[in-house]
Amino acid sequence: MEQVFRKEIKYRISVIQYARLAQLLDKEMKRDAYSSKYGSYKVRSLYFDSIHNQDLRDVLAGNYAKRKIRLRVYSPKDKTAKLELKVKHGPDQQKFSLNVSREQAKQLAQGNFNFLRNMEEEVAAYIYQEMTLGVYRPQVIIEYDRTAFIHETNRIRITFDQKVRGSDSNLNLFSENLNLYPLMPEDTGVLEVKYDGFLMSYIKDALALIDQLPQSNSKYVLGRLKTY
Repeated sequence: MEQVFRKEIKYRISVIQYARLAQLLDKEMKRDAYSSKYGSYKVRSLYFDSIHNQDLRDVLAGNYAKRKIRLRVYSPKDKTAKLELKVKHGPDQQKFSLNVSREQAKQLAQGNFNFLRNMEEEVAAYIYQEMTLGVYRPQVIIEYDRTAFIHETNRIRITFDQKVRGSDSNLNLFSENLNLYPLMPEDTGVLEVKYDGFLMSYIKDALALIDQLPQSNSKYVLGRLKTY
C-alpha cells in the first residue's frame, strides 16, 4: 500500500500559460519517467460515489472535508489498476493506493467488494466498509493527457492535465473504444502543485506568473455535472 500526505494547489490555465511555465520548470525540475519518455501520457480513472452522491455533494457544497474513491489505469491494456482513496481537508491531502488485478477491478465496477476483506492492508477494510455501507457504484470515467515535473525536495510534483474528457455511458475502464466527450476547452488545462512542507522559492516565483488565483478544479465534478 502506498500512503501519501501532502498539500495541493490547483489552477485552471491556458496551454500558452503552461508552455511559458514549463520553460521555467524545465530549468530546475525533472520530468517524471513517463513524461521524459513520451512527453505526455494518458491517465484514465473510473470514479465511484455513494447511492446518495455524497462525495459529489461535499465538493459542490464546498465542505472542508472531501473524499474520492477511484480506479486508475494508464492504458486499457493494463493488467493491474490502482484503487485510490483521496481524503482532503482544505489544502491538505491524504491518498492511499492499493494495487488490484484487472479482474478485481472489474469486480469493483460490478459492485462486488468482497475481495477487499481478504487484503492485508488496513485501508482495504476501510474502503470495503465505506463502499458497502454507502452502496458505491461507478459514476463516470475521466481521461486526460498529463505532463509531470518532479523534485526530490519536499516531494514536489507539478502536473499539467489537458484534453480533459469523460464518459458516463460506457463505464468499462478497460474499453479501447470509449465514447469520450470534452469537459474543458482544448486550449485549457488543470495545473496541480503537490508538495510536503513548503515550496521552493523558484517555484513560487514561477507560479507568480500565473495571472489568477488558485481554485477548485475537480475533474470528477466536471464529468458528473454533464448529467447530474
